Amino acid sequence: MKKIVFLFILYLTSPNLCWSQNKYPDRLKVFIDCQSGCDMTFIRSEINIVDFLLDRVAADVHVLITDQNTGGGGDQYQLIFFGQHQFREIKDTIRFINQPNNTDFEERDLLLKYLKLGLAPYIVRTKAAESVDIKMKTDKTPDSATNNTLSTKDPWNYWVFTVETYGSLNMDAVYNESSFNGNLTARRITDKSKFGIELNGGKNKSEFEYEDDNGNTQKFVNRNNNFTFSQYLVKSLNDHWSWGYQLEASRNTFSNNKFRTLLQTGIEYNIFPYKEVNTKSLTISYLLDGRQNNYIDSTLYDKTRETLMGHAVRAKLSLNQKWGTIRVGTEYHNYFHNWKYLNLEANIELEIRITGGLSFSIYSSGSLIRDQLFLPKEGATAQEVLTRRRQLASGYSFFTYFGISYRFGSKLNNFVNPRFD
Repeated sequence: MKKIVFLFILYLTSPNLCWSQNKYPDRLKVFIDCQSGCDMTFIRSEINIVDFLLDRVAADVHVLITDQNTGGGGDQYQLIFFGQHQFREIKDTIRFINQPNNTDFEERDLLLKYLKLGLAPYIVRTKAAESVDIKMKTDKTPDSATNNTLSTKDPWNYWVFTVETYGSLNMDAVYNESSFNGNLTARRITDKSKFGIELNGGKNKSEFEYEDDNGNTQKFVNRNNNFTFSQYLVKSLNDHWSWGYQLEASRNTFSNNKFRTLLQTGIEYNIFPYKEVNTKSLTISYLLDGRQNNYIDSTLYDKTRETLMGHAVRAKLSLNQKWGTIRVGTEYHNYFHNWKYLNLEANIELEIRITGGLSFSIYSSGSLIRDQLFLPKEGATAQEVLTRRRQLASGYSFFTYFGISYRFGSKLNNFVNPRFD
């Protein structure tokens, strides 16, 4: 049987291994609950001494995998191993960093390595442990291995820069659409602060040809452009409190925005310590904002420019647990000069494993809109409505999708067959 490499041997020397293995299975049953898009075909191919189940309830080990972006552009993975049934007393959490320049190949190898490490204390209690070899030898020289443990100074001082351009072209005999966009970011993120500068902009053009009632060919051209410059700073006050601000300048012809400046500042409180964000987070924020708006066309209230002051309250809940995932968010905003100009948004995302192979998922988002002060006074033409050249008035918006699934039959899922994938 193919050798599986584990780097830690401490588990093998644990006194608990003196327990009789008679009460443990011949092969470990594992349920992988990955929130990060894991390559399950690769995992099943490389770990073949366990049984991968599609039913979390029947598994001996439930592995919950999540990740968060790091300041350098990489990811911090968190793997929580929940022992079940006869393994219920064994629980562990492993974290590792995937560097931003790693390829998908390197990232999946790294995830596989730590998945093997986390499964070691469970596999060693099964008869399958007889086919496992432990490697305690590094390929690096003693000097290089020692140097890797020493802290080094970052020559970039934790600054990360990104430059991006992208475009698209879509056309046929009577229609063509083109777009070009660019983005530049510079950010520095540490555990004490987040500082960033972002600049992005784009142009979109659509051309339509059609015949009018007299049989004459007509052409309609729709052009929109936008740009945004923003700078933000967030300071960590302690394990629960944060403070920050954002300064923004923007233009958007679709939203009748000739030029807008925005200053927003506020505080945030996390009920749980921020270090537990991979598993659970409940934040409440209060924000004050001021904006100077300059419009392309006169608004519904005969304004070509105006200064607005307002405030907002936000709440966000995120839970990644064995039973599934829940994310809920809500935000309320209004302007001080007239509190009837408000915006209330809410969204919810649920993925619940009810029992065995039965699961339920739903995503819904909705807004109560009462603050579209920027809308132009002049009504939109039929062409502008159909081509979405201008933003239109709306008292609300809503979107939802949902589904329920039930999987039954064989619980084992070890075979790999990529033909015609």
